[in-house]
Amino acid sequence: MNQTSTSGFLAAPDDRSLDRIILAALEEDSAHGDLTSEAFIPVSATARAVVRARVPGVLSGGPVAQRVFALVDPRVRVTALLDDGEGFEPGADLALIEGPARSVLLGERIALNLMQRMSAIATATHALVQAVAGMSARVTDTRKTTPGLRTLERYAVRCGGGSNHRYSLSDAVMVKDNHLAVLTGGDTGKITQALLEGKTRLGHTVHVEVEVDSLDMIEPVLAAGVDTIMLDNFSLEDLAEGVRRVAGRALVEASGNVRLDTIAAIAATGVDVISSGAITHSVANLDLGLDIDIRTEGTP
Repeated sequence: MNQTSTSGFLAAPDDRSLDRIILAALEEDSAHGDLTSEAFIPVSATARAVVRARVPGVLSGGPVAQRVFALVDPRVRVTALLDDGEGFEPGADLALIEGPARSVLLGERIALNLMQRMSAIATATHALVQAVAGMSARVTDTRKTTPGLRTLERYAVRCGGGSNHRYSLSDAVMVKDNHLAVLTGGDTGKITQALLEGKTRLGHTVHVEVEVDSLDMIEPVLAAGVDTIMLDNFSLEDLAEGVRRVAGRALVEASGNVRLDTIAAIAATGVDVISSGAITHSVANLDLGLDIDIRTEGTP
């Protein structure tokens, strides 16, 4: 796997965003202290820990782990051995953690949990991106993220080479099937006027996307001058026909049934964007381990 630059496009979430997530996790895990370490680990003990890969993958979460330990105890030093966005093989050392043993033990689970999930998302995204390499379709995520962790999961998608869809409901308009059902009562003849009326209440810079679930909805939607049209759960044949009918008048997004074994065929239909909720909502945490060597004061 190739390394991807971590500058600009891959800029990690800012400390304010990280702190909100990490402090909530620390409150959940250690609001009343760490009974085990306080009873069994000497105050003078120091620890050296290595985060090591047990399976292949793409790294995401290095800066997050650094921030976890900075909040736990500024005396803990975290050294990244790989950059976020870089691929690794089993046995690779990803980060070195050194400092007071009690503090290392206090933060290890939170840091590892976040790195495991984020790296799993980056790895799943990378696989989809590689499957459509050389094609024009862009792979994006969706809003199907873990509540409270969207900032981290969206960053992990970028680490895997993917792109982000709208971040929240306030970033762009997406008129979905349920919106249209309320607006039109299922009458496709009312779609154009309903969309035009809604657009009069929007600023001129707002991007408007509309989801359709049949070919006969495409023309009424395009007649409203939308920016993107989403073809939801279309067959490959209908995707290709949908792209033909749109004919460049809007961006075309494909959604539904996006898997590693289907995405290349979806991209081959000519769509501009392929969105996948699975890369955030269905990944299993990547198997990363953290091995600690604990020393007490005065030992070599």
